[in-house]
Amino acid sequence: MDEAFEYMEQQLPKPESPNFYTGRSAYFDQTNMLEDAISHTRKALTSLHLLPLPKFALDSLPPLQPVWKPQIAMGQAIGMKLKTSRYRKLTDMLNQLDQYKRIALTAGYAELAEMIDQVLVLFERANKEAVLMRGRRKPVKFDEYGRSYTLGKRKESAARVWMIPVKHDPLPKIESLITAVESEPSELEALKQANPDLAAVAIPTAPPAESTRPGNLPVTNILINNVPIIKYFPKTSDRERIVRPFKIAGLLGAYNVFALVRGGGTSGQSGAVAHGIAKGLAGHVPEVSEVLRKAKLLRRDPRMVERKKTGLLKARKARTWVRR
Repeated sequence: MDEAFEYMEQQLPKPESPNFYTGRSAYFDQTNMLEDAISHTRKALTSLHLLPLPKFALDSLPPLQPVWKPQIAMGQAIGMKLKTSRYRKLTDMLNQLDQYKRIALTAGYAELAEMIDQVLVLFERANKEAVLMRGRRKPVKFDEYGRSYTLGKRKESAARVWMIPVKHDPLPKIESLITAVESEPSELEALKQANPDLAAVAIPTAPPAESTRPGNLPVTNILINNVPIIKYFPKTSDRERIVRPFKIAGLLGAYNVFALVRGGGTSGQSGAVAHGIAKGLAGHVPEVSEVLRKAKLLRRDPRMVERKKTGLLKARKARTWVRR
């Protein structure tokens, strides 16, 4: 009996995890937890008639923004080194669980989404907010006068651009002119007697329609380093490059522009000013930002001058090859 008790005391304790004998208990524990969470969430969404969703409903969900820990950090959090295949399996399950969370949020079930988020937060980066802000553009700054300030760049040139909407002068009041004419009938009769041809001319008694009134053409200024654009950029191609954002947005003549540009040549400086103008238009009129984005005006042109190589005349130009 004593030997039996000693044998029982020498036995190892019972493993805490049922996956202990797999050799990768930490990894399989996490996968089992995620599979259980996915299964329970799927049942809850199915009971709420939110699954399965048609394709058009899935496409209308908010886009996935994965902020999972990288492979090395994920392995350190679990307690073992992860292979690429195992890391990919974990992220696939996390993406599926995140999709269920977005479905619950869109349908208005915040409690279910919060329960899912408690699982997802274990695998997210510590700097989640900073990662999500990387792809977003900084909002355009406006001062107390309604002027926008943006920064545009191209090649070696940088431009600081200020834009302000043009204030149109009010149209002349034609009603006041007609009243003044009608208030002096004696002079009008005298003119008719002196010129019989005016007797057949009908005098307007009502103001013309709003569509027939002559409008004042807007006059705008584009100053580059306090110099008019036509003097600073003699080339038509450079001026067209600057005006192109206004033409695409349909806002030609709607803003006054003042820019300070430094560095580079004329093509680089005109491209930098155009980049700043496009960003300013997107700030003033957010509706045209999509049009400007498709025209690739909101994105800085990444092309740079290729460097000269040793032994070549220029970046790629070589000397003429001679046999002897």
